[in-house]
Amino acid sequence: MGRFTDIYREIQDVIFPPRCPVCDGLLSPYEHLIHSDCKKKLIEIKQPVCMRCGKTVVTERHEYCDDCKRTVEDCRKYRKKDFYKQGKALFGYKGSIKESMYRFKYANRREYAAFFAETAVDKYAEWIRQCGIEVIVPVPMHKRKRRERGYNQAECFGRQLSEKTGIPMARGLVRRVKNTEPLKQLGYVERKKNLDGAFQVLDSIVKYDHILIVDDIYTTGSTIESIGHAIAKKGECSVYALCICTGQGK
Repeated sequence: MGRFTDIYREIQDVIFPPRCPVCDGLLSPYEHLIHSDCKKKLIEIKQPVCMRCGKTVVTERHEYCDDCKRTVEDCRKYRKKDFYKQGKALFGYKGSIKESMYRFKYANRREYAAFFAETAVDKYAEWIRQCGIEVIVPVPMHKRKRRERGYNQAECFGRQLSEKTGIPMARGLVRRVKNTEPLKQLGYVERKKNLDGAFQVLDSIVKYDHILIVDDIYTTGSTIESIGHAIAKKGECSVYALCICTGQGK
């Protein structure tokens, strides 16, 4: 099957030449997934980072970004369990990646997922192995929004990551049953309320102990935490996250 898949992709690349995820220009047969000059324009996540979500923080003295610090303090204060173990991201959400993410989400540039997944494996393969990840779960879209857009960009990323790591992806394991408002327009408290009851988890999730949630852009972590809370209602499980982009922590 592997050889037939390679041949199919070679034919597909001739008919529909892949595009660079940064400039959106066509790639030549000698260029792999991205133009070499364009790759330099991406801002990779580097230390120091928040030890919980992986956002870049100002100095190494900051263990957590402001969002994670607030969540950790709330868990301690109200003696709640933190369902979200740790997260990682590939790029800072600034510069050229912003337009790339827009096209990936809204302009049907699903082929970008191959570059993002390969970068994820290059950067975090060992972390994924150490976490003992058993299944990859893309952050789901509400069926109405998915029907309008035609695809889920987080699922495209997850599928490519699954192919490159050999870890299965489970598309329907977590479902979004509430068509929530765009989170970027909401504050911390409003995000929490907006996501309350937004996700439904299948009973079969109990067979996994270590789950990797994947998404395109990480902001405050409210979505990952909401999914983690929904999973925890079914049973004990360690939830990790891997996103393509993340904002700057404080």
